[in-house]
Amino acid sequence: MTLKNSRPFLPLVLFALTCTIASSQEGFKVGAHGGIPLGDLNDQIGLVIGADIGYLWAPNKVFDLGVKAGIIHGFPETFKAETVSVKLPSVQFAPVAASLRIWAAKSFSFGGDVGHAIGLNKGNEGGFYYRPQIGIQVGPQSEINFSYTAIDLRDATWSTVTLGYVYTFLSARHFR
Repeated sequence: MTLKNSRPFLPLVLFALTCTIASSQEGFKVGAHGGIPLGDLNDQIGLVIGADIGYLWAPNKVFDLGVKAGIIHGFPETFKAETVSVKLPSVQFAPVAASLRIWAAKSFSFGGDVGHAIGLNKGNEGGFYYRPQIGIQVGPQSEINFSYTAIDLRDATWSTVTLGYVYTFLSARHFR
């Protein structure tokens, strides 16, 4: 999903496209991310993957506002003793959030998502969801981002650090 062009003139072309298109990223977004847990649930969860869909509007060239929904899946750890093996349950959430991105430069953004994460597995009630992130454009419609995700549960906090990829299907307004 990343750009793997080796021709000498393509970096210049991509740079020019990024400079002209990057400040207007309105459109439907699809993303995927993976990472590791931190804090309270680190002993129970080994790896985390997720996917997001959403739409961001670009009222101006400085910031984008929108909505986002997704899925987060935490793969459980398995603990083994000499005769006993215990596999903990997976943990899943479906976050629904409002999004804000601020374009500090033509190919660099920061912002975050705030909302509620619905717990999908048994005994998981979900909680308040927030995900600050920074992003770097790697193409006219694609971005690599780094984020911290936190979900405040009743007795613990789900927290992860993730690396993700987002692709934007630019709105028709962009091409006018």
